[in-house]
Amino acid sequence: MSRLFRDVGGGPVCPGGSVVCIGAFDGLHLGHRALVRQAVARACDFDVEPVALSFEPLPREFFGNAAPPPRLMLPRAKVEGLRALGVSTVGLLRFDTAMASMDATDFVREVLVDRLAVREVWVGPGFRFGHRRGGDLALLQRMGAGLGFGAAEIAPLLHDGERVSSTAIRQALVEGDFQHAARLLGRPYAIAGRVVRGRQLGRTLGYPTANLRFGGKVPALRGIYATRVHGIGNAPWPSVSSFGTRPTVDGVEPLLEAHLFDFDGDLYGRRIEVEFVARLRDEEKFPDLDSLVAQMDLDAAQARAALAATDDHPHLQPHHRVTA
Repeated sequence: MSRLFRDVGGGPVCPGGSVVCIGAFDGLHLGHRALVRQAVARACDFDVEPVALSFEPLPREFFGNAAPPPRLMLPRAKVEGLRALGVSTVGLLRFDTAMASMDATDFVREVLVDRLAVREVWVGPGFRFGHRRGGDLALLQRMGAGLGFGAAEIAPLLHDGERVSSTAIRQALVEGDFQHAARLLGRPYAIAGRVVRGRQLGRTLGYPTANLRFGGKVPALRGIYATRVHGIGNAPWPSVSSFGTRPTVDGVEPLLEAHLFDFDGDLYGRRIEVEFVARLRDEEKFPDLDSLVAQMDLDAAQARAALAATDDHPHLQPHHRVTA
């Protein structure tokens, strides 16, 4: 049985005990996966529930609300990814003013001990928590000695000498280095969501699109990309995608628009995943729609060529993807 809880207060969630891992888990990269798998393995040793604790919004989003940092992964995808790694209970705690002012010792007692009956806590390197980031591994270990639980951290995960981190992945995505991002993630980067209705302008221009919203978050990507869409047929569907605010038509909200080559069908309401393969160019504002369509023709041709190049070199394609 899988469970999701959002609140700090309330009754016991794991009365039989738990092993807990805590983190932002944005992207669920290889380092996150190592942390989660360690907690799941230790929970099996203790015969208790494996629990992953995270926050929504992430603390850096809450404190940087005027200019929130980019996100790799939306909450739904994070919860689904944690469950796929064997976590039976996910705490996606609401990070608000009350949470921001909560003392680290109160968090330990009220969440880890009272709600989760924790037997062991696992965190990543440099983990801090609580009001003014007053809690750390040493505090967990001191309190655990008196309250009956252990605490430890996993070692930093390195890939070719580079520490695997969400920051490094965001930078790789900005630079259009999707192969490097995939190596750090363990899978190609993709964004998942349910297709929503847009203004249907693309249809009138000869480029109908499947549109995905990004949940009010700031995406790590912006521009025009060669992509593959999963979730439609037995194989990924080649496509060209725009991710941005559509300045030519005075858009505001970031929207992912995927044009599927040679596709004729209704995708509204379908849940799909858009996998990013190659970056083509920055988003631009064009003087008129004719200029926009001319550029879209070029983008489509470049995307087809980029996708064909990876098809000709299958070693460039990791076999799994991580979705946002």
